[in-house]
Amino acid sequence: MLDIAQNRPDNRPDLPREIARRRTFAIISHPDAGKTTLTEKFLLFGGAIQMAGQVRAKGEARRTRSDFMQMEKDRGISVSASAMSFDFKEFRFNLVDTPGHSDFSEDTYRTLTAVDAAVMVIDGAKGVESQTQKLFEVCRMRDLPILTFCNKMDRESRDTFDIIDEIQENLAIDVTPASWPIGTGREFVGCYDMLNDRLELMDRADRNKVAASIEINGLDDPALDENLPADLVVKLREEVEMARELLPTLDPQAVLEGHMTPIWFGSAINSFGVKELMNGIAVYGPQPQPQSAEPRKIAPEEDKVTGFVFKVQANMDPKHRDRVAFLRMASGHFKRGMKLTHVRSKKPMTITNPVLFLASDRELADEAWAGDIIGIPNHGQLRIGDTLTEGEALRVTGIPSFAPELLQTARAGDPLKSKHLEKALMQFAEEGAAKVFKPVFGSGFIVGVVGQLQFEVLASRIELEYGLPVRFEQSQFTSARWVQGERAALEAFIDANQAHIAHDNDGDVVYLTRLQWDIDRVQRDYPDIRLTATKEMMV
Repeated sequence: MLDIAQNRPDNRPDLPREIARRRTFAIISHPDAGKTTLTEKFLLFGGAIQMAGQVRAKGEARRTRSDFMQMEKDRGISVSASAMSFDFKEFRFNLVDTPGHSDFSEDTYRTLTAVDAAVMVIDGAKGVESQTQKLFEVCRMRDLPILTFCNKMDRESRDTFDIIDEIQENLAIDVTPASWPIGTGREFVGCYDMLNDRLELMDRADRNKVAASIEINGLDDPALDENLPADLVVKLREEVEMARELLPTLDPQAVLEGHMTPIWFGSAINSFGVKELMNGIAVYGPQPQPQSAEPRKIAPEEDKVTGFVFKVQANMDPKHRDRVAFLRMASGHFKRGMKLTHVRSKKPMTITNPVLFLASDRELADEAWAGDIIGIPNHGQLRIGDTLTEGEALRVTGIPSFAPELLQTARAGDPLKSKHLEKALMQFAEEGAAKVFKPVFGSGFIVGVVGQLQFEVLASRIELEYGLPVRFEQSQFTSARWVQGERAALEAFIDANQAHIAHDNDGDVVYLTRLQWDIDRVQRDYPDIRLTATKEMMV
């Protein structure tokens, strides 16, 4: 039995056992590093599914279980963060699978506000890629502990020391090997488990089978020679000896503080190295952490229930036109039927049908503890950034909204249906899938996104979920900034710049720009006005 309390920072009180056994983490990576496949194997080893799907479905082959949007299934990419809860040994894992595609990074940034740790997946041939680096920076800003999985070792991959050096240099974090690969590509036979002194051998025949594990007593154990080709044994002994001299040893406290990352090597598609990584999350991953809020921090061990919405997903089930708010429990023990205060509106809400997610399946949640992620079906009352409490006026902070980098005008294919289009766009704006701006002058809406692929996803979803063909056309504007300032200065600014002014779906004032010159001019001519590229999701 693992000691659930062993990875707690020294100055924090013991958490109730149910909370202490929670591990809430996100998986981050560059597209195509194998993140969705790894998620599938987590569910498989957690006993949550019987058979892992393939990321790109061929004919009737199983679809991956964590991708539920039609476009995700067709393209084999994850474009929306999904949450999954399952048990592993005596632990409760809450896993959030984030979009790998950089066009959906805003969804990922917000998701990282709702987790206590991140698992970084890198490709053994490609090393640290641009999107990994961006996401890592967000983790660093939040001091999130990071555990690393180097995937695709069964394909041609780079030298192990090169991979570790690259992570240390590019990401400025200490790396300590938790396992060491034996052979690469076709010669890859398994790993030496450096933490438990075990030899893990990969079975290429059955992809869903857990690797064979052989207890050995150090690198001099003759069992190594009996199970591995002689040349690989020599190389393994040399490399592990060098690694132990050159690389830092695992310091659990440094991992929790985000200064060190342990790295496991494996092949998710062959189910290899996944079990060791899951053990690593259980032993070295953090318990539920305190949450930043105004006017005070929220500690997970508090008796009163608090939670915050970090994501809203509309039409998860298109037949029911439903909207589900993803709520991260920040403290307490929630029970179904509880009455909670919706802090923004100050109104009570009775949570009668909360759900737990298993990818595209869901079941009613009778209870949830700090660290868990539950879904609350609602008709638009809950927005990203909302806090629910047992009465205290707390507001969880640090959930960002970013200025879009691409703007286009949205037009309904049928002009008579523009009201329907407005409703659809507002729904996606509240979900955080796009920014929707209503210009003061002119008709129509300007839609802002971070990446081009989001326009395709929006058009496809509006057509599928609302039966509305929609066109996105070039806008004269290229970016947007939120406007802040004292009321008198703000009103004077709006009057003088009406052709550039719009309101977002929260009613906040936005300045639409064509060139950087527009922003420079405002800063020069209106010293009392602030233009910002991010706004906190206010409640």
